[in-house]
Amino acid sequence: MSVLRPMDKLPGLNTATILLVGTEDALLQQLADSMLKEDCASELKVHLANSLPLPSSVTRPRIDLIVFVINLHSKHSLRNVEESLHHVDATFFLGKVSFLVTGGKACHCCLTVFSARPLQIEDFRATMAQRLVRMLQICAGHVPGVSALNLLSLLRSSENPSLEDL
Repeated sequence: MSVLRPMDKLPGLNTATILLVGTEDALLQQLADSMLKEDCASELKVHLANSLPLPSSVTRPRIDLIVFVINLHSKHSLRNVEESLHHVDATFFLGKVSFLVTGGKACHCCLTVFSARPLQIEDFRATMAQRLVRMLQICAGHVPGVSALNLLSLLRSSENPSLEDL
């Protein structure tokens, strides 16, 4: 069983790599195309996979961020992500894994879970692509003074107000 580890490859110079995992190929490709259109100081690489593990025979760069895309209207989509999670090292979950949940009506966003309207809506897809590119830059270490773990803790503390704020 091949397990993805965040530091198993050397980082590329000024390169940020994201892995989109999901069952809807066309949707993943549209999201990848939207991400590649974004202005990014780094060289952006987007890899698509239907499920994990990745083939071990393929040479690949270090993966800085994994995004699991789950369609709320498909049990197969959720099952696929559940099975794929077994092939991700626990240290990836320290700010380098996100879940993009599509098919809902609400638009509640946080760092680890994006609950979204359908990604077929171009404006929404562009907004998600923008956010993912920014997260990817942070996870790849291209934003000075901010790490994926720092960003995760900052967002969590801003979502949960203290008792004094209530």
